[in-house]
Amino acid sequence: MTPITFSPIYNNNPEPNSSYSSPAPTRPTSITMAPNPRRIPPCFPLLSAHLFLLLLLPRLSSASPPNYHDALRKSLLFFEGQRSGRLPPDQRLRWRKDSALHDGASAGVDLTGGYYDAGDNVKFGFPMAFTTTLLAWSVIDFGRIMGSELGNAIKAVKWGTDYLLKATAHDGIVYVQVGDPLSDHNCWERPEDMDTLRTAYKIDANHPGSDVAGETAAALAAASIVFRSRDPAYSRLLLSRAIKVFEFADRHRGAYSSRLRHAVCPFYCDVNGYQDELLWGAAWLHKASRRRVYREYIVRNEVVLRAGDTINEFGWDNKHAGINVLLSKEVLMGRSSDLRSFQMNADGFICSILPGISNQIQYSPGGLIFKSGSSNMQHVTSFSFLLLAYSNYLSHANHAVTCPHTTASPALLKRLAKRQVDYILGDNPLGMSYMVGYGRRYPERIHHRGSSLPSVHAHPAHIACKEGSRYYLSPNPNPNILVGAVVGGPNSTDAFPDSRPFFQESEPTTYINAPLVGLLAYFAAHS
Repeated sequence: MTPITFSPIYNNNPEPNSSYSSPAPTRPTSITMAPNPRRIPPCFPLLSAHLFLLLLLPRLSSASPPNYHDALRKSLLFFEGQRSGRLPPDQRLRWRKDSALHDGASAGVDLTGGYYDAGDNVKFGFPMAFTTTLLAWSVIDFGRIMGSELGNAIKAVKWGTDYLLKATAHDGIVYVQVGDPLSDHNCWERPEDMDTLRTAYKIDANHPGSDVAGETAAALAAASIVFRSRDPAYSRLLLSRAIKVFEFADRHRGAYSSRLRHAVCPFYCDVNGYQDELLWGAAWLHKASRRRVYREYIVRNEVVLRAGDTINEFGWDNKHAGINVLLSKEVLMGRSSDLRSFQMNADGFICSILPGISNQIQYSPGGLIFKSGSSNMQHVTSFSFLLLAYSNYLSHANHAVTCPHTTASPALLKRLAKRQVDYILGDNPLGMSYMVGYGRRYPERIHHRGSSLPSVHAHPAHIACKEGSRYYLSPNPNPNILVGAVVGGPNSTDAFPDSRPFFQESEPTTYINAPLVGLLAYFAAHS
């Protein structure tokens, strides 16, 4: 992709597999390095017993033990900072105001609401749907132990599903994005001020997008379980819409970035293919509807849709590990022997992530899961969520995972997941929390427009596109604290630049936080 000629360009590119080459960022005011960086080797597979133990031993730093409940509360508060549309009276993050109140008007539809995915002002449907699915899964598996935060978790799910219902309101059409990313990323504006193009992009029979439609169906189906007893009418609406959207995704197969490349790439290109989203959508419909037809679909299409591919990947673009863990629960409970291959794949994922067992997953010297690309924390939280979820399924079945040279017990998987969460909350070589507003030391210059610009209350006058540049380049901390935001995180040597231009490390995303909600709920209840 040829960079835009305007300067500066405020890049947002959380896609882990993108080949997009961004302009060199402005030199940060300071980069906090791990102690004695020259003595720390680069990121590598953990093949030694010493580093294996590093992930299982108690705390590395002298900081106080994590307050998981406080972190849970703040992780949910973050989603209120990402809201688009007209904000409700109970909005708690008060520096945010109404924004994008005419989204969809150019296409004659109402597309207000939903979430901004990261530090920009575009509403990308693919990661938003995945965020909603993972929030719903967090409530399904861990809602009963969320205590006073359950209501806020349900509100976070519903803010996503209310928008997805609007995006799928017309049969045979799914609106998958609002906002032109190139013009948006060429500006540094508050969402309340933005005057860039708010183009509404859609998929239909002639321009298919089985990936984003399959993920949307999964989100609606998963959320229908959340509301099944809480709001039966809303639950039925979500499920019926999920069925329609899945049928559309399956009937008109194709990747949405094939036709919408100019709008979605390099930001959220479908690199992995759409096949996994069809299986993912069917898996959630099977769980939500309890209809045999979806299990039969999964079994019939297991090979065709490449269920065994890349079993150690899970995120907004690749659902394979999530599919395997989700379907394994029924196998472990003795209900679906015809899905046993998915349990074998789930076991393979567990073995691939164990330190010292394979070289498929790498760890930093401080013990953080690390995958090349940007926004590494998305892998940390999504993998950790699967570790925890699968450990619970194994516990209920009195089962363990047999790997080369070791057996992975449910307790071991929980310790590995907890180690990752503790690293995020400050138990790391820098002693820094990577959740904004949590702990004594956390990122202060995050790559986020609304957080880094003066609030409307503090600066009522409009701040135009390029007028925000001085705030983007400022060495000062962000004036508005985006409480609960988890940033992309440190690099492979545990070093972290607290600087806006380093968006790979300093930008938060909704799909980093979504799986963390379930993790924090569990450890808050079992600390």
